Amino acid sequence: MSTKKILAILSEYGYWGIELVGPLRKLEAAGYEFDFMTQFGKKAEALPPSYDPNYFDPPLGVNVTTKPDAEMVLAFEAEKRLETPLSMNDFIPERPYYSKVNFLRELEQYYVKVKESQKVLTEKYDAILLVGGSGPIVDMVNNQRLHEIVLGFHKAGKPIAGICYGVAVLAFARDFNERKCIIKGKHVTGHCIEYDYHDGTGFLHTDFNIGPPPYVLEYTLTDAVGSEGQYHGNFGKETSVIVDYPFITARSLQCAHEFGDQIVNVLDNGMMRYGW
Repeated sequence: MSTKKILAILSEYGYWGIELVGPLRKLEAAGYEFDFMTQFGKKAEALPPSYDPNYFDPPLGVNVTTKPDAEMVLAFEAEKRLETPLSMNDFIPERPYYSKVNFLRELEQYYVKVKESQKVLTEKYDAILLVGGSGPIVDMVNNQRLHEIVLGFHKAGKPIAGICYGVAVLAFARDFNERKCIIKGKHVTGHCIEYDYHDGTGFLHTDFNIGPPPYVLEYTLTDAVGSEGQYHGNFGKETSVIVDYPFITARSLQCAHEFGDQIVNVLDNGMMRYGW
């Protein structure tokens, strides 16, 4: 039974504005409500280039933030809806180290709590949205707590949507015992290598800069889906949105509005496949 609620996960190191606000507005227009979550419950900030129409994107050679998108992001920011997001730490505990003296008992209790939280979240929300930008590289992609949340939605058969570097989470969200990739054999898209920066442009105007991306997302996704699946870069095409249920993936910011449309199509119209 639908709850008409979406859980959006954002980075505390900066998210790309329209990659949240684009799909959010489409889903809100379809009657969905949003809750927001970050790693520690701190406010997620829109990266300044994502609301600056004058921002010039070096790989693409154009100003990528349109004036309407910038206005949409600034209007959303003015609503102050990200001031007090949920904290992953309140739902998922830290998995104990093998070196812990009482490891087995602690691991058993860990899985009890994880199962409880997965049930709570998947009963409350119809889908999960992994918002992109450069911030996810830092605190979402290799986040064990987030992995457990994603696995909960996967086990429940509920839609999992990711855009840009938010898609990278899907390559690493794996059961701790089985360690099998949940997108193996699936069709996905994400930030292609032609879009990658040579330097830390994605953190422009912030106090945090790690240089170029620490990994090539295209290669990561290609290896994750394996020979049975397919990574679709669609370089040269204006947008790239792929639905291979339960996954809904989008390449980058230009796809944000189409991404939102297809999430709505999955939720309301039962769409299982799109874009391939």
